[in-house]
Amino acid sequence: MSFGGLFDGGGGGGGMQFPYAGAFSSSPALSLGLDNAGGRDGGIGGRMFADGAGGAMARDAEAQNDSRSGSDHLDAISGVGDDDDDAEPSGSNPRKRKKRYHRHTPQQIQELEALFKECPHPDEKQRAELSKRLSLDARQVKFWFQNRRTQMKTQLERHENALLKQENEKLRTENLTIREAMRTPMCGGCGSPAMLGEVSLEEQHLRIENARLKDELNRVCTLATKFLGKPVSLLSPLQLQPHLSMPLPNSSLELAVGGIGGIGSMQPSMHGMMSEYAGGASSSMGTVITPARATGSALASMVDIDRSVFLELAISAMDELVKMAQTDDPLWVTGLPGFPDKESLNFEEYLHSSQHCIGMKPAGFVSEASRESGLVIIDNSVALVETLIDERRWSDMFSCMIAKATILEEVSNGIGGSRNGALLLMKAELQVLSPLVPIREVIFLRFCKQLAEGAWAVVDVSIDGLLSNQNSATTSAGANLKCRRLPSGCVMQDTPNGYCKVTWVEHTEYDEASVHQFYRPLLRSGLAFGASRWLATLQRQCECLAILMSSATVSPNEPTAISQEGKRSMLKLARRMTENFCAGVSASSAREWSKLDGATGSIGEDVRVMARKSVSEPGEPPGVVLSAATSVWVPIAPEKLFDFLRDEQLRAEWDILSNGGPMQEMARIAKGHQNGNSVSLLRASAMSANQSSMLILQETCTDASGSIVVYAPVDIPAMQLVMNGGDSTYVALLPSGFAILPDGPSIGSEHKTGGSLLTVAFQILVNSQPTAKLTVESVETVNNLISCTIKKIKTALQCATPEC
Repeated sequence: MSFGGLFDGGGGGGGMQFPYAGAFSSSPALSLGLDNAGGRDGGIGGRMFADGAGGAMARDAEAQNDSRSGSDHLDAISGVGDDDDDAEPSGSNPRKRKKRYHRHTPQQIQELEALFKECPHPDEKQRAELSKRLSLDARQVKFWFQNRRTQMKTQLERHENALLKQENEKLRTENLTIREAMRTPMCGGCGSPAMLGEVSLEEQHLRIENARLKDELNRVCTLATKFLGKPVSLLSPLQLQPHLSMPLPNSSLELAVGGIGGIGSMQPSMHGMMSEYAGGASSSMGTVITPARATGSALASMVDIDRSVFLELAISAMDELVKMAQTDDPLWVTGLPGFPDKESLNFEEYLHSSQHCIGMKPAGFVSEASRESGLVIIDNSVALVETLIDERRWSDMFSCMIAKATILEEVSNGIGGSRNGALLLMKAELQVLSPLVPIREVIFLRFCKQLAEGAWAVVDVSIDGLLSNQNSATTSAGANLKCRRLPSGCVMQDTPNGYCKVTWVEHTEYDEASVHQFYRPLLRSGLAFGASRWLATLQRQCECLAILMSSATVSPNEPTAISQEGKRSMLKLARRMTENFCAGVSASSAREWSKLDGATGSIGEDVRVMARKSVSEPGEPPGVVLSAATSVWVPIAPEKLFDFLRDEQLRAEWDILSNGGPMQEMARIAKGHQNGNSVSLLRASAMSANQSSMLILQETCTDASGSIVVYAPVDIPAMQLVMNGGDSTYVALLPSGFAILPDGPSIGSEHKTGGSLLTVAFQILVNSQPTAKLTVESVETVNNLISCTIKKIKTALQCATPEC
């Protein structure tokens, strides 16, 4: 099962508009004009829909056609145009005759791009059929394809040129290093300057390389002995002597285990050692060990760290992870208050048995540790390993938990063409969907190991212990980290019934000083970042993928039958909507929250606001976008609160977009066996006969760790195109929604339990001009909107008490 390609195929200036307000087309919009602040619902009134967004659609579509299609210039060159309109007197110079430009429509561009992906070189018959279908001249189609092929060729040439420049710079650096070493050769025995005599230049190169390979081999054998648990004999000095006709090895190797492929093929003993390290993976040419590759984005503070130290730390972390996953009592105990079936770590036993591979816990930090096991619907554990090793697929799988993920350096790709032994240096920002919980920024190693046939383990471990051993500048850089991951990860075992048993372990130490009091019990219990949440999210996502990839294309419960292409396009749009919602709630490194002074509402919400300027981002309206979010505690069970918010029949009780009446579900795509996991298209009734109805795209997700409800009004023609399988990239969205988490176990007499932690977030287009400034009135309007929504929810659920 592949996780990467499932979804890949296939404004007014003054008034404040809702997220979805007429971005690029005549999409319905909510206008929160300040002059109507005194209307019903606590000042949230005014005109509900904007009628003049069609011009913005035309202008933006026109700009897109100019940038994406080369037909304008091609038509001018080829002379394709309306000769009657451009005709001049017969005596005029034909060279001065002007030609009209032709702009392709979005539908024409989409058809042309679709055929180009299938056949970049269409024949004359295909071009004739396409020109007839698109009402274009045959020469226009021909020249469009020529221009498109030229554009792609230029992009490839630029990419190849950049790669060649990097390789050239690398070779120059190595050449300078070798020249410098040859100017002052030193004797390896006495350390005095060496007398080279009549030794040839080639032999000097071989001797220098031979000395380096000896040191490399010693490091390999030391690490392999530690990894295999038994000594590995070195090659004899005679076998290591280079022959004058032996070709010079290519380049220096960063990782000891990954850098002796050439030598390993020379000796059966080394080949056997590497085969055993690779878990039996070999080929006719011997065990292939992939050399290290640097991505160029590693932190400057880690330049001086020996990469063999990374492997040593990763091996120790792997041993600890496997031990914690397989050992029960007394290392793990049950009986957490409020969660009797959850396992928690016995920290006293852990301190006695742990290797403390990253050092002791920093002063002022608190610990959280959890373990969870379960079955995941997946073909085999290798597919899950591939997902975890790819930062894009990993962040897509856990999009509600990972705000940002980056591979700083690929130390090793693995051994023998597999992921066994793969080692990555990564940086991630972990999030809870609440503005009251800061982002957890961690820099860690991710190491993969095949334990047996059909059994794998993937471990993460922070490297702040390595950073603290460097110079003072490096130490200060590592000291800024507020969280560190002790050996954490998962152990996977294939089962015969098409499932994979996964045991997940999470162990973290962090500074909770910046965490709001509401969320401290939740974080300490491990329900926010712990193993149960990682595993529940993985199970939900794998179940969704299994259902969407099954042969059943239409569910009997679906109001409207949608084709597979339409499902794919609609799910891709919903995924983008949810990702944008999460980015608007949590403050990642690219978007910082600024707390609103004096924004405390009448019911005590702590509202946090941020603004961003959107200029030419596809799928987002241009202008100033305001994102506001807050979290409150409500004495309602998470399941009951989730069912209330997702019910389209009860939406009028809290949503001002519903026009005071129930909504109708037009289409639904199930993403799980539970009714709460789905993507729906809702329609609200019009406020008057002169106003068209509005469509709302909504995605709901729920599992044992929490729930989300995300929605955004969408343009009706755009959704018709999407449901027919069209491209959803340029459908404008500004999402809003809710995130629901349990309030955690009871800790102390002051903490309230038995309810939910509810996060409410809105994204609103403040001004269609990106250069406009954010006004105090706009912020106050959004604050009133959030306060009004929360009051309506509490009133509907009969929990509007002072304790709420």
